[in-house]
Amino acid sequence: MTTFTETKVKIPVLSLSRVWTIAAGTMTQLVRMKTFYFLLIFAVLVAGVGYLDFRLATAASQLETIKKISFGTMDLFAWLYAIVATALLIPRDLEDRTLYTILSKPVRRVEYLVGKLLGVLILIGLSLGLMFCLCMVMLAIKHGDLVSSELIKLSSDPNITQVEIEEQIALINEQGPRKELGVAALASFLKSSVVAAMTILISTFASSSLFTIITSIFFFLIGHAHGMMTDYWLHKTEGNLVIRLATKVMKLLIPDFQLYSFSEGVVTGATIVPAVVWSMGFLTAGYLFIFLLISLMIFMYKEF
Repeated sequence: MTTFTETKVKIPVLSLSRVWTIAAGTMTQLVRMKTFYFLLIFAVLVAGVGYLDFRLATAASQLETIKKISFGTMDLFAWLYAIVATALLIPRDLEDRTLYTILSKPVRRVEYLVGKLLGVLILIGLSLGLMFCLCMVMLAIKHGDLVSSELIKLSSDPNITQVEIEEQIALINEQGPRKELGVAALASFLKSSVVAAMTILISTFASSSLFTIITSIFFFLIGHAHGMMTDYWLHKTEGNLVIRLATKVMKLLIPDFQLYSFSEGVVTGATIVPAVVWSMGFLTAGYLFIFLLISLMIFMYKEF
């Protein structure tokens, strides 16, 4: 008599191969949407800023201005791209009925959400990397031109000593291309990662992509005004208990994006504090985990 024994196959809670497949599909989907056109805009902007006429500015202040505009634009494109690209994903999959096809296969909903977020973050990272390289190339070219012209101008003045010339060149070099500027690009990536996770959360219950985009931008702006709003409310209400509780709830629900503004000091030449960078990394990881967890709780109860 033949007996059959059941063998239970353990299905992993999170399959990295399935997550990567969804992430790769997400990247392909976003590339087909022609979302990389902003890189061309950034390249034109950086080139234009690099060749602006700064007649009344010193060489060091010219380089500082170029860095502020370039990295400010990088930060703007990163978080705005994180909102717009992420807001289109789930509604587009619903519209194309791709979501039904994916979830009908042995794909868990957590794998779908993590894969979508990972695909967006990889594209944001690649985009910031390309923009950072463009910025460094333009900054290096401008730095070389300014050092050469400044040496010629200072050397032709008999009243300026060699020590003074070296001091002026040192000031220019401080505002030139430095590896520390990579931390500013990293800060933009960390901020946009939190924004993308927040947008994923909103898109799990939002009715449309437009609503998701508007709501995400609204929460992003509130996150940038945490300190100012809290101080104003507490001052006006003289520390009212209800207001204090409301501000604490707001800080818990909406990330304080102003914490990532330490990159502004890095751009202007401030010293990097490793502890601040590490704390931003851990804080970002915490935000991603919480937003993904809440997104999954909502997503699990949706009928598809």
